[in-house]
Amino acid sequence: MSRAGSIVLLTGAGISAESGLATFRGAGGLWEGQRVEDVATPEAFRRDPARVHAFYNARRASLAQVQPNAAHLALARLERAWPGEVLLVTQNVDDLHDRAGSRNLLHMHGELLKVRCLRCEAVHPWTGPTSLDTVCPACGRPAGIRPHIVWFGEMPLEMARIEAALETCALFAAVGTSGNVYPAAGFVAGVRPGVPTVELNLEPSLVSSRFTDRRQGPASRLVPAWVDELLAGGIPA
Repeated sequence: MSRAGSIVLLTGAGISAESGLATFRGAGGLWEGQRVEDVATPEAFRRDPARVHAFYNARRASLAQVQPNAAHLALARLERAWPGEVLLVTQNVDDLHDRAGSRNLLHMHGELLKVRCLRCEAVHPWTGPTSLDTVCPACGRPAGIRPHIVWFGEMPLEMARIEAALETCALFAAVGTSGNVYPAAGFVAGVRPGVPTVELNLEPSLVSSRFTDRRQGPASRLVPAWVDELLAGGIPA
């Protein structure tokens, strides 16, 4: 067992589902009753920006009704207590990891509580509604604000940093991920041979066979227990 080395954590919708947020792809490929093709692609925004604004306005408002759960809190505790670097990469656009206390955190699919201007590319924190008339605080022009979300067909954020961390980490763990969405589903293949990898999931993901350790159950139960185990014993050799 070793307490040295860096850890890379990947989280998906399953960790936030226990706080009451809908997973991105629910039954029938719907997210909160909407087809993802109608609200989560650049083409959808060009076709019907008012609908997309309304959808994300509702999602933004719903964040105020939920709180981080025990799994979010446990990962923040791991970051504070582990002697090496802990990098948390989340596919989730909510702010539950932020509120739980995670600081070395990358939102690879963007953030619901931020907007981006298509005219000047400035990114701004944003908690209220947006519309076609919203004015960019940086350039002062209207009709250019969009959610700071990586939609289908767009490149995830911070990929160079993520890939570098995967190549040098001593442990990789995925929590609440489906293995459906790339490039995140391929992260486990990006670690060096011999590096331990752990999947903590309600059920096996589509890439579960690639992990050296697989544990099934609710994240709010599995993750705190796993963090306790890791802090007590270190990374398995």
